[in-house]
Amino acid sequence: NLHQLLTLVYPDRQREMLRSMTGMYEEWGWLPKWELYGRETFTMEGDPAIPVIVDSWMKGLRDFDVAKAYEAMRKSATTPGAQNRMRPDLDPYIEKGYIPLGFYAKDLAGDTSVSHALEYYMADAALSLLADSLGHGDDARLFRARSLGYKRYYSPESGTLRPLHPDGSFLSPFDPKAGENFTAAPGFHEGSAWNYTFYVPHDVEGLAKLMGGRRKFIDKLQMVFDEGLYDPANEPDIAYAYLFSRFRGEEWRTQRETRRLLERYFTTAPDGIPGNDDTGTMSAWAVFTMLGLYPDCPGEPYYTLTSPTFDRVEIDTERGTLVIEKRGEGYIDRMTLGDKPLKNYRILHDELLKGGKLTFELQTGN
Repeated sequence: NLHQLLTLVYPDRQREMLRSMTGMYEEWGWLPKWELYGRETFTMEGDPAIPVIVDSWMKGLRDFDVAKAYEAMRKSATTPGAQNRMRPDLDPYIEKGYIPLGFYAKDLAGDTSVSHALEYYMADAALSLLADSLGHGDDARLFRARSLGYKRYYSPESGTLRPLHPDGSFLSPFDPKAGENFTAAPGFHEGSAWNYTFYVPHDVEGLAKLMGGRRKFIDKLQMVFDEGLYDPANEPDIAYAYLFSRFRGEEWRTQRETRRLLERYFTTAPDGIPGNDDTGTMSAWAVFTMLGLYPDCPGEPYYTLTSPTFDRVEIDTERGTLVIEKRGEGYIDRMTLGDKPLKNYRILHDELLKGGKLTFELQTGN
């Protein structure tokens, strides 16, 4: 989300980073995973350069070698695991659609197979969008299909994503709360199953269907907040509050929960963020939320709207000044974009910049 914030407010800096990441691939053959002091650390999960680059491309930052970047992305998404520096556990992911317990455990936290797979699903969903944008239809369909493999992890018994053995059976016994407060839990890195179960931003509607439909999805997601299962100190569930707004009539829940999270966890005190800022991630979440919008799915050029904190914000963009205004307090009653009524709570980046002025009219109640 920091890169998404840069794309909005400092596009020139983000464009330079896109060129740098592509340059890293040209120098040593792979996009960066976690580059530090000029060296690759291979830390944490996933194939994170893909959603970063795709998100910027889909939002119009295109002054970089996208063909070279796509070549790099496809390499990490298809190279067999033994030769794959980004995805060493790719083989079962391709063959089975998931990564089983015990196949790969590099991190000090132990086996993090579910976390790894979820990051790959999200990266492949983004890659499918870029493939489609570049006219690679077969690749687009291939990577989209792979991104839906998360369904293999869903356990109706626990109501969560759940680690799988090589034979496809679920881990048992299993406690969905294991992993809270950064304790170790099989399959998950720095979190519990509850911190990861809704971490499928590219197929929220599909996840809802797995859970038994819209109502059960909403009730379960609300339970995560009501029972303290949401962890504000880490990133897997950072977009959870915005998922309510994918369902018409539930947008008020997003507004309520984002307001609660800001008031409780983000202050001006020395410990005014709930966890490690992780190079700006916590702060970017707060900035976006106070602005009244959040990019809840990497690669998809959309923002989900919520009631803002500031009365007025001006952002200098490459298309002119974007103004965001708030009138009143409470929940969103009416929205306008470019002086035209806005009904959708999820809007395109291009639509936002073209509109020029986003106005929220709030009132108490919901």
